[in-house]
Amino acid sequence: MDKAATLTWLRRISGDIASVTIKRLEDTLPWYADMPPARRSAVGLVAQAGITSFIQWYDDPTSTPWIAADIFAAAPRELLRSVSLQQTLQLIRVTVEVTEERVAGKGEHLREAILLYSRDVAFAAADVYARAAEARGLWDARLEALVVDSILTGEADEELPSRIAALGWHGHGEVAVLVGTTPPQFDVDLVRRTARKLSVDVLIGVQGSRLVLVLGRARVAGQDGEEEELGFQEIAARLEPSFGPGFVVLGPEVAALVDASQSARAALAGFAVARAWRSAPRPVEADDLLPERALAGDPLAKQTLIERIYRPLQAHSTDLVTTLWSYLDNGRSLEATARELFVHPNTVRYRLKRVSEVIGWDATGPREALILQTALILGSIGAAEQVRRRPALRRTPR
Repeated sequence: MDKAATLTWLRRISGDIASVTIKRLEDTLPWYADMPPARRSAVGLVAQAGITSFIQWYDDPTSTPWIAADIFAAAPRELLRSVSLQQTLQLIRVTVEVTEERVAGKGEHLREAILLYSRDVAFAAADVYARAAEARGLWDARLEALVVDSILTGEADEELPSRIAALGWHGHGEVAVLVGTTPPQFDVDLVRRTARKLSVDVLIGVQGSRLVLVLGRARVAGQDGEEEELGFQEIAARLEPSFGPGFVVLGPEVAALVDASQSARAALAGFAVARAWRSAPRPVEADDLLPERALAGDPLAKQTLIERIYRPLQAHSTDLVTTLWSYLDNGRSLEATARELFVHPNTVRYRLKRVSEVIGWDATGPREALILQTALILGSIGAAEQVRRRPALRRTPR
């Protein structure tokens, strides 16, 4: 049979080949049978286009690059997102098998043409998916940068949750923001791999020399098989090598990702003043930099110091506030404090222990003493201003 007669015969049986191919797909590929009817129809169009394209290619082999790529033009965009490259190659294999069976005995040259064409189609499929993956990667990067920027600026809108979900964020628990410097050769894939090993959700924002990581709460299996929470301090310590030289600051944890701007503000404020603490650890928590942040004018730090230290002590006992003031003013000397207050040194020890129990900070340490003294100063200033702003009571006439 010459080529012209072979082409005529192929065009005549192309419909039968397509019907057998669809039946074979239903019988051998479970994922195809589970598809909605509209998507099964789209896959059938791709298979039919492949058979028609082969006949055109057999007539003119020089058209390979264009015809092979046109096969996938028949598929709607959502099909490329719902059908993986592996499934596409399975589709090509089934189509080639059916075509080979149907043309068996029609000459070795026709079988070789089918094998050569199927190779070109497989490469065309890989190219289509590679370009789609590259475009999706660029879009994801832009979307991730937009989300991180919204978190840093606190300008969240109604679309933020959907954008976060589009990036594959799985966490529904606590969140914290980690800020540091961008290394000269930043490996974003290494950060993502480290985060996956820790079962941590992460959003990455590179803003010039500043690197921002938004971290989602993780749970890891304990020795008894039960899940236990991995603290953000431990997570930050594992991710610290991914940052460049300089300080790495961890913001306080917040309840959910939509509240992450609160953690981001604290982390950014701490990063701006971290150099003021000569022996700051790496990473350092933003709340450990409250004095430096307050001195730099950070209103959030001032509010945190007053609400977490001054007001709880004031509400609990004025003796605790008085003892703490005296202890700090006397250079953290128990004896000098006891003499000033006319109490026994053991009484001072007991009150300082109560201070630690009430607010969680220990006044006997030099760093924590600075934090507490700053809180007392800010609290006293705030109390004085509140008294000045209080309107004078008007006398009511009898």
